[in-house]
Amino acid sequence: MPSPLGIRITGTGHAVPDRILTNADFVRMVDTTDEWIRERTGILERRIVGDGESTATLATDAARRAIENARLTAKDIDAIIVATITPECPFPATASFVQHAIGAPEIPCFDVCAACSGFIYGLVVASNLLHSPAFSNILLIGAETLSRITDYQDRTSCILFGDGAGAVVLTRTQNGGSSALLNWRLHSDGSGANMLWVPAGGSRLPASQMTINERLHYMKMQGREVYKFAVKRMLEMVEQTVHEAGVRPSELAMIIPHQSNKRIIESARQKLNVPESKMYTNIERFGNTSAASIPIGLDEVRRDGRVRDGDLVLLVAFGAGLTWASALLRL
Repeated sequence: MPSPLGIRITGTGHAVPDRILTNADFVRMVDTTDEWIRERTGILERRIVGDGESTATLATDAARRAIENARLTAKDIDAIIVATITPECPFPATASFVQHAIGAPEIPCFDVCAACSGFIYGLVVASNLLHSPAFSNILLIGAETLSRITDYQDRTSCILFGDGAGAVVLTRTQNGGSSALLNWRLHSDGSGANMLWVPAGGSRLPASQMTINERLHYMKMQGREVYKFAVKRMLEMVEQTVHEAGVRPSELAMIIPHQSNKRIIESARQKLNVPESKMYTNIERFGNTSAASIPIGLDEVRRDGRVRDGDLVLLVAFGAGLTWASALLRL
């Protein structure tokens, strides 16, 4: 597996909209109950963008907070990567909008599309770029406005998703230094691409009256199959990653999983025999925010002191593609 990379996380930040959509709101919208949503997902509420808010505005707010936390300025950033499946527009990259908004110099800016695994994909890309002397500080953001592609007539899926953004500043250490990214795994199985997707709006099925009438610009999900895939891959990724890195689950200060479903997370926690205090969840407050969920969680655990410098933190995600990924960090 990959050798340790000489990087460290010097700053984190996150941003969520002010508007809250509660389970009670869904009871009025579709045929469901608060009890059903809680039991099946663990979600109590989620944040939803309002007028004037977008993926780029959330990403920009999170970016500014991460840069400030790193005690840097936008002029110190050498590249911007945004992981998202809800970009500002088909092109240019959402990262370009962020660059302009924060006043960064004429640096490389691009997006990564790997759904809920996108932040970890971006983390590996950014870490490898930092091997080059051309890069010292890279801004990596996971940002989503899933409410823009959620079908609020689909009672089985609309309850799951929320909006938000999380950002980190990755800095190359001098002379190799201590390594932040100790081990990583990236995977994809395209045979499951239509288990979770937005069918229309691309070159395969351009927008038309038919695609609008059939609501094909919204997410479609085979919930049962995605659930089974996520349960299998989460446990598998945790076990494989710590084994390859030569550490025991008990040595981890925190596991930050993609926030897809509380039952999936709890099942994996019990099988790994990890205490609740070491398996981070915020799904009850934010729902599933796709590529944003892990960086939001990472910022929260850093700011509230649940993890400190030198701690081992494991990130694990799975999502559309189908994709799954993990990263073992030493903060």
